[in-house]
Amino acid sequence: MRASPPPVQVVAVICLKILNRGGKASVEVKRRAAQPPSEQVRVTCVIVDLFRNEGTNTAMDLKQFEADNSGSCRLASRIPDVCRTEDCCLGVDEAGRGPVLGPMVYGICFCPVSKKEELKNLKVADSKTLNEAERENLFQKLDEAESYIGWALQILSPNMISTSMLQRTKYNLNALSHDTAICLIQYALDSGVQLKEVYVDTVGPAEKYEEKLSQRFPGIQVTVRPKADSLFPVVSAASICAKVARDRVVKGWNFAEDLGEIDTDYGSGYPNDPKTKEWLLKYLDPVFGYPQFVRFSWSTAQTLMDSKAAPVHWDDDEEDGEKAAQRQNNRSMLSYFSASAEGDRAQQTHRFFSERKLKSL
Repeated sequence: MRASPPPVQVVAVICLKILNRGGKASVEVKRRAAQPPSEQVRVTCVIVDLFRNEGTNTAMDLKQFEADNSGSCRLASRIPDVCRTEDCCLGVDEAGRGPVLGPMVYGICFCPVSKKEELKNLKVADSKTLNEAERENLFQKLDEAESYIGWALQILSPNMISTSMLQRTKYNLNALSHDTAICLIQYALDSGVQLKEVYVDTVGPAEKYEEKLSQRFPGIQVTVRPKADSLFPVVSAASICAKVARDRVVKGWNFAEDLGEIDTDYGSGYPNDPKTKEWLLKYLDPVFGYPQFVRFSWSTAQTLMDSKAAPVHWDDDEEDGEKAAQRQNNRSMLSYFSASAEGDRAQQTHRFFSERKLKSL
């Protein structure tokens, strides 16, 4: 192993291993509940706490997320008074599940059951069948119908998605999606919306997901279907809200990294898009990897890292990495995670860790 680089460089390389090279990451969560949750709801509670820590904005105001786009942010409309007194239906859908670039946004839209026909008359449709101008126009109509239509969104940053997927206890995208949908439905209930019907675009097997939601929300009629955004107007409306938010976030993305003049011609953001691949190659740093705009847990990003970035040798702690490093007159990478031998000098956390919500275990 070559001589150790200066401490700041080593910290960055360690983060590269944790975040971009398939290593382990951890997010420290402080629970607000007085008692620990049961095993059955532990994961959901963790995600709820993460979302609560990020706060809630009203309307489509992205300033809070733009100020810190490394975590999660909730946006919500005003709750219509009629939704607190009449039986309501609610739709759930997402935007940006597949892209390697940018956030994933989950959305809900709700209205009284008696207003279903009025919602349908707005001519909402699956957001994927509409262009950007059409989506913006329909979102404006939904927002203007505030007397009977409400919505809420959860923006999940690329960094949050990837650190969740690569943490010690694997937390895959389906589980993250399910928990986000559950949190948004619970948000509507906590806000006083009288939910009687919930329609969801499925993630994974529809029957199992429907059973899961029905058990979580007894007394509510839950319908989970593939392509629900093309079957139920209230899901189409949620799809439009989510897609509009993602489009705006991607267009106005605030890069924390100093990359100079940024080429914003990302393409679609999907891994098989030639423009997206070109952008990934252009902004791949051989040592520090990708900016936080990239979901480094995606196989496309990892493959490019493995083939184009500088190779890094890692001592395996199961093979006595400490002694192996000493034999080569080097410090083990693991030593940078341990407490400083100089107990009187506090060690400042490098921004690479703090920006990604990482803590030593």
